[in-house]
Amino acid sequence: MRALRCVGTVLLVGALAGALLVYSGLYDVAATDQHLWPTYWTLRAAMERSIAVRARRVEVPALEEPARIRRGVGLYREHCAQCHGAPGIAPEPFALGMLPVPENLALIARQRGAADIYWTVRNGLKMTGMPAWQYRLTDDDMWDVVAFVKQLPLLSPTQYQALKPAPASHAAEEGGSPDPERGKEALRQYACVTCHEIPRMVGSNAPVGPSLAHIAKRAFIAGVLPNTAENMTRWLVAPQEVKPGSAMPDLHMRVRDAKDIAAYLATLN
Repeated sequence: MRALRCVGTVLLVGALAGALLVYSGLYDVAATDQHLWPTYWTLRAAMERSIAVRARRVEVPALEEPARIRRGVGLYREHCAQCHGAPGIAPEPFALGMLPVPENLALIARQRGAADIYWTVRNGLKMTGMPAWQYRLTDDDMWDVVAFVKQLPLLSPTQYQALKPAPASHAAEEGGSPDPERGKEALRQYACVTCHEIPRMVGSNAPVGPSLAHIAKRAFIAGVLPNTAENMTRWLVAPQEVKPGSAMPDLHMRVRDAKDIAAYLATLN
């Protein structure tokens, strides 16, 4: 019993000390100041183990096909090189100022397997600036990127510059029946939380646009469309066509994602 009291006391003191540190503002969150070494090591180790555990379930397709690698070149230059750079090419200035700084993928390609890289590309990484590309690229597109990244350690700057990319040839994935749970995730991936208050969603407290609470009970969308699943999908995909001049921007949303988001919004009643 005494041991339990001691453990409880230690935990309580630790919690109070942590709360005091947070409230005091002593911990510097500026991107010009790296984490303390124990903090950095803990976050890094947690990230690497999290990826490794989840990537075990990933089945890796054949990645050696030249056409796949050439498609990956084009996708990498369009979406990845801005942050990660390439042989002989620095990242864009904004990426150089990020903390953590985006990884050199030539090193990552040596250290990690294709499954780990694919999982990271698909799902992104919290608090790093690395997005989840599953909402921007098809599954085949992401594997094309992985195929090219695995080639990076073999390329000199001259060889990289000489590569001729092939255009991505994969059609957008429309998916099956609308999935409300996936729609909830998609709301975050399209940054809806930066403008709307959304019930049951952590980090959603930005009342710039209308609250989405009870949106399923509203008669109209944006004051112009009857509130149906089909019209909500239409609104999400092309808001400026539905209501020109609206503050709702065109998010280049895929139809599949819009259908899933509409299904989730229909539960907010």
